[in-house]
Amino acid sequence: MQEVELKAIEEIAIQAGAEILDVYNASSPIEVEIKADDSPITLADRRAHDYIVGALTALYPDIPILSEESTSISYQVRRLWSVYWLVDPLDGTKEFISRNGEFSVNIALIKDGEPVLGVVHVPVLGITYSGQQGAGASKRYPDQSLAAIFCRPLSSPIRVVASRHHRGEQVDKLIELIQSELGEAQVVTMGSSLKMCLLAEGEADLYPRLGPTSEWDTGAAHAVLRAAGGELVDLNFQPLRYNQKAELLNPSFIGLSDASFDWQPLVQAALD
Repeated sequence: MQEVELKAIEEIAIQAGAEILDVYNASSPIEVEIKADDSPITLADRRAHDYIVGALTALYPDIPILSEESTSISYQVRRLWSVYWLVDPLDGTKEFISRNGEFSVNIALIKDGEPVLGVVHVPVLGITYSGQQGAGASKRYPDQSLAAIFCRPLSSPIRVVASRHHRGEQVDKLIELIQSELGEAQVVTMGSSLKMCLLAEGEADLYPRLGPTSEWDTGAAHAVLRAAGGELVDLNFQPLRYNQKAELLNPSFIGLSDASFDWQPLVQAALD
């Protein structure tokens, strides 16, 4: 397999972001369709998907692609993939529809079930988060300047990132336990994979997601988070793995900035 260049994947994500912004900034209302799984899809999702698939295929024709907007690919086919692209062309479609800016383009390279490279581009901000196994993580700004990013050790006040649409009683209980056991907890509410990027750049400590997500929702940001020193774990505190089963749903998970801190007792208490 040919060597994958991170910068080339960043450029693909940025151009896909331009396709999205073309729809986002139009004066006409955003037209929304509902897919079979009750999730929304727009013209921007499709345009970003088409661009990413075309560009990745042109550069890396031997690496298969699994995108949220792909036609269904059976596990009998996928299980033979040791390396593949995992793509969410527009993560945060609800945020896109509400025009709050909190959506992203996500491209991950998965190898033997692990996210080894990831790019998360935020079109409205012009910011691109990237990470690669063994090479660290970075944040690229609109002027193309680049800064290395790192997860931070657990510090007070503890910053917990929560989903805008999927928080739930158990997450609220976990936040209460943190405040009673560890001190002040600040809650940051945000959409899409940007929550994991906050962990990766040292702006937050914990991201609990105690509900269903799909593998393309997490792959790219998981790669960035790992490259920055953090981890995404299931409720047994094992790292999330990809393409290990027929369904493409993730288990409930916890995003950790400081993976050395023992969060398991507090998380377990919140679930009991």
